[in-house]
Amino acid sequence: MKLTIHLFSFYNKLLFAALFLLFVLIGSNASAQRKKVQNLPKYDKQIVHFGFLLGINKTDFVIKRIPDFNKLDSLYVVESVGQTGFNLGIIANLRLAENFDLRFVPALAFSQRNLEYTFYDNGIKSTTIKAIESTFLEFPLDLKFKSNRINNYRAYVIVGGKYSIDMVSQAKVESVDKDFVKLKKNDYGYQIGLGFDFYLERFKFSPEIKMYHGLSNLLVDDPKIFSTSLESLKSKIFLISFTFE
Repeated sequence: MKLTIHLFSFYNKLLFAALFLLFVLIGSNASAQRKKVQNLPKYDKQIVHFGFLLGINKTDFVIKRIPDFNKLDSLYVVESVGQTGFNLGIIANLRLAENFDLRFVPALAFSQRNLEYTFYDNGIKSTTIKAIESTFLEFPLDLKFKSNRINNYRAYVIVGGKYSIDMVSQAKVESVDKDFVKLKKNDYGYQIGLGFDFYLERFKFSPEIKMYHGLSNLLVDDPKIFSTSLESLKSKIFLISFTFE
C-alpha cells in the first residue's frame, strides 16, 4: 500500500508539471502579440551545438516481492525509500527539423537507494535499512519536440531511452554480510520529460523535469533473506535538471 502511495505521488508531480506547462503556454499565447527583441536569433539554425547539464535526482526502486512472501517466517514487509543525488552531464544536440532535435547527454549520476526491511520475531518489531549507493555512467538518447518560439522562450517535451553502467556495482563481490544486497551493473529503460528553453543574451538556459523507468531486473540471485524475499528490483528516477547551451 505504501509503495502505491509513493507511485501515485510520483506521477502526480509529473501531472502537476504538465498542467503548469499548459497554463504557461496559454498565458504566453495571450501575450504573444507583444513582440520583444529576440536574443540569439540565429541560435536554432545551428545543425549541432553543445552544452552541459547540472541536475538533482531522486532515485528509487520499483519492488516486486516473491509470490510466497507472506509465508516467510519473520520478514513482514520490504519498502524502498528514495534518496537525493546529483547529475553532471555534457550535451550534444543535433537539429533534425524546426521543431525536432536529437540529443545525446552522457552524464555521471551519484545516487542512493534504501531498502527497508521490517521483521516481526516473537511479537517484537525490528527494522533493517540497507543503503545501496550507485555511481552511474549514463548514455541517454532523446528526441526533443519543441513548440514554436515565442519571443525568448519555447516549451518542449522529451522522450527517449537510456543505458547506464553502475561503476560501483558489487554484483560479483563475495560477502558474508547477511545484509548484503547485490545489484547488476547494467541497466536500461525509457524516459519522458518536459521543460522550457529560455534564450538569454549569451546562452540558452533550460530547466527540465524528467522521469526514468528501468526495464531491467537489477536483482542478483543470492541465498540471503534480503534477496530471496524479492523477485525483482527496477530503477525509478525523478530528475530536475538545468542545462546551459
